[in-house]
Amino acid sequence: MSKEWPLWEIFIRGQHGLNHRHVGSLHAPDAEMAIMNARDVYTRRNEGVSIWVVPSAQITASSPSDKGPLFEPSNSKVYRHPTFFDIPEEVGHM
Repeated sequence: MSKEWPLWEIFIRGQHGLNHRHVGSLHAPDAEMAIMNARDVYTRRNEGVSIWVVPSAQITASSPSDKGPLFEPSNSKVYRHPTFFDIPEEVGHM
C-alpha cells in the first residue's frame, strides 16, 4: 500500500481574471488540505481570489498524437472561425 498522498492539480483565479488557470500540482491527504497548501504555495502575494483543486487521477486528457483526428471535424465548420464574418468599416479594429 502506497503511503504517498494523492497528487492534486491546482487552478487559481487571479484578482483581475475571469477564469482559473493551472498553476501547478501538489500532494495533500484531502481536498481541504490541498486548498490550504495551494494558498500557501501559489498565492503568497495575495494575487488569488479563488482556488480549485482537482485530483490528478480524475483528469482525463487527449493525447497530442490524436490532434489530427480529434480536431479535424472543426475544420469543416468555417462559421466558427472569425474570418467567416465581415466586420463593418465603422467598427474598426476589434
